[in-house]
Amino acid sequence: MIHNLHSKVTLQGGVQMPWFGLGVFQVEEGSELVEAVKSAIKHGYRSIDTAAIYGNESGVGQGIREALSENNLSREDLFITSKVWNSDLGYDETLAAYDTSLSKLGLDYLDLYLIHWPVAGKYKEAWRALETLYKEGRVKAIGVSNFQIHHLEDLFADAEIKPMVNQVEFHPYLTQKELLSFTREHGIQLEAWAPLMQGGLLSQPLLQAIAAKYGKSVPQIILRWDLQHGVITIPKSTKEHRIIENASVFDFELTQDEMNQIDDLNQNRRVGPDPDNFDF
Repeated sequence: MIHNLHSKVTLQGGVQMPWFGLGVFQVEEGSELVEAVKSAIKHGYRSIDTAAIYGNESGVGQGIREALSENNLSREDLFITSKVWNSDLGYDETLAAYDTSLSKLGLDYLDLYLIHWPVAGKYKEAWRALETLYKEGRVKAIGVSNFQIHHLEDLFADAEIKPMVNQVEFHPYLTQKELLSFTREHGIQLEAWAPLMQGGLLSQPLLQAIAAKYGKSVPQIILRWDLQHGVITIPKSTKEHRIIENASVFDFELTQDEMNQIDDLNQNRRVGPDPDNFDF
């Protein structure tokens, strides 16, 4: 049961990951980033998600260090995720990329390391590197991002360890029902990026109506919908009041009818690239 901001799910391998966290996509290095990370941790967030390509791992690391000191927390209280970028996919390259991310973050280990995109012909060697990091105890959990069912099946053919997490674009206009079902069957935890469709759902009439019923905001309704689907979510914000608001989703519950109505909004519409057709 997801009771509060500290509620966790147990991943394959036994590591516990918070259901809710802060994403920092498109947040540039600087004081705004550092303050956002510190604010999230101060207000109870324990999971922070970044990536090499975001170019902000150093600022995230600074925010983490300052927050730990100011809130009397230890590194083990936090769950930190980063991702290997496409240009670093390959066995040796991925191992080196992990070390670079750790160095920028100023950390001894990551809780979760993901392959950012399924680059054809490259992700299997990168996965072998992640398996090595995991078996050596250098990372607590390993997974992928933006993998479709066929990518996962292809990975399974040679993998010793199944991905523990698949982080994908997931929101009411892209409900990914088949992928959600497939990952459940294989014990892979689905995680949502762009859960609020980068603000594209704020004026959606059904979501506005449900929000009015509960005295909540549209983002809160969407984030609650994620959680009730058993999907980890990492909304991005740099504003303290929004960071607090986003996490205020544990004091109400959507009905099954409301869940179904939101599911029915699906349009298979993406705001990000198509994992089957990207060129970077």
